[in-house]
Amino acid sequence: MKKLNKTNILEFILVGFSDDLAQQPVLFSLLLFIYLTTMIGNLLIILTIVSNAHFHSLMYFFLSNLSLIDLCLSSTIVPKMFADIQTGNPTISFNGCLIQMYMFLCFSGLETLLLSIMSYDRFVAICLPMYYLAIMTPKFCALLVVSSWIFAIFRAQIHTILLVQLSFCEDNKIPQFFCDIGALLKLSCSDTYINELLIFIEGGLVVVVSFICILVSYILIGYAIVRIPSATGKCKTFSTYSSHISVVLLFFGTIIGVYLCPSTTRTAERDKAAAVMYTVVIPLLNPFIYSLRNGNLRGAIRKTIQRKLFL
Repeated sequence: MKKLNKTNILEFILVGFSDDLAQQPVLFSLLLFIYLTTMIGNLLIILTIVSNAHFHSLMYFFLSNLSLIDLCLSSTIVPKMFADIQTGNPTISFNGCLIQMYMFLCFSGLETLLLSIMSYDRFVAICLPMYYLAIMTPKFCALLVVSSWIFAIFRAQIHTILLVQLSFCEDNKIPQFFCDIGALLKLSCSDTYINELLIFIEGGLVVVVSFICILVSYILIGYAIVRIPSATGKCKTFSTYSSHISVVLLFFGTIIGVYLCPSTTRTAERDKAAAVMYTVVIPLLNPFIYSLRNGNLRGAIRKTIQRKLFL
């Protein structure tokens, strides 16, 4: 039986951000603060939505899924960074690297798809309110989310299987702080044409089509906001959706810049900076932008905290 794993390398070295030991405590403290804030914020949102019947609606169903995905995406990357800084040994086994890459591809793909679903949901709610209940039925929304999970898992498996076919002969230093598929392909001593072609075609279709759908949805939402007669209602709605579109632009802009732009126009430092945005910063921002700006949900979260603290 032919072995799928033809590599001679047993482990990789994650280069990370800096070799300066003086910067490590500061970096560790910053990452710890961001990770704990991300975990607490997203867990509170999930707990509040699940435990409060008032929030058992489609919009909050999507929000709870987004929080779950952000939890998983952040937990795929950040704990390993903690271990690397604490031990001073930024190595990861070949199999461990594959698992991290698979999880990252899965949850980042899910985030891309769910953001587009949420933008469509808000488009229907604002631009077609009379038809919202007829279009966004619970069955249809559950189908959208389940289909997104299935597709994300399948695409992650395909990329992982293709990567396992490659050989890694000498260089084992990954110029990133996690096992990024693009960085791994550059280390391979095999022909990576098929892998890169799949990333460009499949990734381009998923990311670009999702981004276009989101952009069109928000343009139509913006047009509907302009037509709101009340100046107060117009300002409040515009403030909410300007925050949404800012986060979407940040997420998709960094993803497109890393995976769909020619490698000749990028540097390792720029790729690291972009990766920080979509693996660390976006999971931190999403709870505040999508959920905690919502007065009703914010009040319910406050009550949930009080109830748990004084139970």
